[in-house]
Amino acid sequence: MMRTALLTAASAASLMLTGTPAAAQNAVNLYGIVDTGVEYLTNANARNGSLVRVPSQTASLPSRLGISGSEQLGDGLSAIYTLEAGFNLDNGASSQGTRLFGRQAWVGLKGSMGTLTIGRVYSMMFWAIVDADIVGPGIYGGVGSFDPYIPNARSDNAVSYRGVFGPVTVGGSYALGRDAAGTGNSPGQGTCAGATDNTHLACRQWSTMARYDRATYGVAAAYDEQRGGAGAAANLFNGAAPLALTNAQDKDIRMQLNGYVKMAPLKLGGGWLGRRVRTDSAAVTDVRTNLYYLTAAWQFQGPWTVDGGHYRMINREQNTRGDISTIRALYHLSKRTTTYVQAGYLRNSDSSRYTLSQGGAGATPNAGKNQLGLMLGVRHAF
Repeated sequence: MMRTALLTAASAASLMLTGTPAAAQNAVNLYGIVDTGVEYLTNANARNGSLVRVPSQTASLPSRLGISGSEQLGDGLSAIYTLEAGFNLDNGASSQGTRLFGRQAWVGLKGSMGTLTIGRVYSMMFWAIVDADIVGPGIYGGVGSFDPYIPNARSDNAVSYRGVFGPVTVGGSYALGRDAAGTGNSPGQGTCAGATDNTHLACRQWSTMARYDRATYGVAAAYDEQRGGAGAAANLFNGAAPLALTNAQDKDIRMQLNGYVKMAPLKLGGGWLGRRVRTDSAAVTDVRTNLYYLTAAWQFQGPWTVDGGHYRMINREQNTRGDISTIRALYHLSKRTTTYVQAGYLRNSDSSRYTLSQGGAGATPNAGKNQLGLMLGVRHAF
């Protein structure tokens, strides 16, 4: 009976993604990025001193080691999987809360009607921003500095779907226990219980996305909602204490609208990221933040690329604001190896403790202190 049930489920998934079994062909790919450098950071501790270090966080792109593969099942249907580990080059430790495969760990099916995956997957917030925020998850990228969840938007225990239909891409995900290490959120499925009658919603998460992309421009929108539960919290990354989200009715909501334009050799991108933290407790004030950004990249003839951007964060309820300006020059030694120099400057309002360098030991300034960051690094992809 169990065998019959499994065969029925497999057949249903195959029909949904339009395919039938046929002769299998396997493909396995080993890939990775190693990326780091030496950083100088001002106002990096309680004494307002400077810091020179090899940062553990991302430099220009996060370091990783991955294995991906596929098996052709016939009629355009493939079985696919990815196991991807993040690590820090300063000491070799695993990233994403010391997980073995903290970046991605999923298996799924891919066909003409889209891709369905199950496991630890990216939220739709990540897929919506990858083209508009040109600086990306670099160490001085303002989106990652003001809200580290966005470039690390992953969900545990999740089912995810993405479909591409001409210029339109749609997607959605649902997590049964969202435990995304590093975002200050909640335990995963089986260990998270809400304090209300809505316990079936405790620690759940869902996200949706719609994109429209042409050869020279594109626009995207996304929505991400995380529910509270035992041990859950919402970190605003501004020096204020995280807001407890212990009730299943508590919500941490993120929304975004963005777009980009390509006018070779120039690319422009920009957008808005809104966050709404809503609690069921009268003792906790709801918080709204708005992050605006404009980024650009210029590809010179030859090996040089220069990119940068400006980011502004506004949090009226907690009276914290911040601005980050960043610029980076990349010299491509080959298709795989790149050296770069980058600079970023953070301006904090009087009560803000945002950090330019995406955290790490001794990197957070005192309230109202600005930060300058400089970094020289190298990246190799394989």
